[in-house]
Amino acid sequence: MLPFLAVFALCYLAPVCYAVWTSLRRTTRTGPLGLGTEREVFAGLANYAQALADDRFLAGFGRVLLFGAVQIPLMTVLATALALLLESAAARWVSFFRGAFFLPYGVPGVIASILWGFLYVPGLSPLVRIAQGVGWDVDFLSRGSVLWSLANIVTWQFTGYTMLVLIAQLKSVPGELYEAARIDGASGWQVARHLKLPLLRPALVLTTVFSIIGTLQLFAEPMVLRPLTSSIDSGYTPNLHAYSEAFVGGNQHRAAAEAVLLALVACAASFGFLRAAGGRGKDRR
Repeated sequence: MLPFLAVFALCYLAPVCYAVWTSLRRTTRTGPLGLGTEREVFAGLANYAQALADDRFLAGFGRVLLFGAVQIPLMTVLATALALLLESAAARWVSFFRGAFFLPYGVPGVIASILWGFLYVPGLSPLVRIAQGVGWDVDFLSRGSVLWSLANIVTWQFTGYTMLVLIAQLKSVPGELYEAARIDGASGWQVARHLKLPLLRPALVLTTVFSIIGTLQLFAEPMVLRPLTSSIDSGYTPNLHAYSEAFVGGNQHRAAAEAVLLALVACAASFGFLRAAGGRGKDRR
């Protein structure tokens, strides 16, 4: 137990405490006209107030919330459908398709964004040329489309992972339950709807929480696509805004405050969803 607590404190508690400490301070210069040496002083909640008063930071939050409201349900439905299909009695080549659908999860987010970036840039993309060939003028990197282009990358990457978690949940169910349902005359659709879907609920809750946290942390994909389009600025997502504050603007204290706010929102959203999902589960019982 002691080694676990030591690793937990070093890798989790220490960075969190340092981020909170940094967010409560600011850098000032001594001497006339602020030309002296730099020193850190206590700033209270000033960095948090500045972050919450920044329209670009708040707009980034709104953007990822819209992203999650569309992308998470879409990916969950797609992953559930794939899991049910691959675990159906009529499925063939299950191992091949399971590996094929899971393969994109092994591609790092930066590499995936570069690959999809080539498919989005008008001058290089075969998808754009095909669309233009049928009379559809499409720009995947325009201001109105780029958010959904990012959603496509994330969905491509993580649908297979979500599918595999759901398949693992289905495989943990005793086969006798499925056999009993079939003996009672249940069709494949009835087994999926009335037996498999309810049994998937714990795994669906788990993967949805992971998706909520991942959505709020969206960073690599917009960071990679940013040089390709003017539709993505330095405050496109909260994580990107905090990065820009720290490593472009040199304001680590403000960036730490934004990171703490992002963590609080992620915790609140996750616990809120868990509470809502738990309440619905009790009502059904």
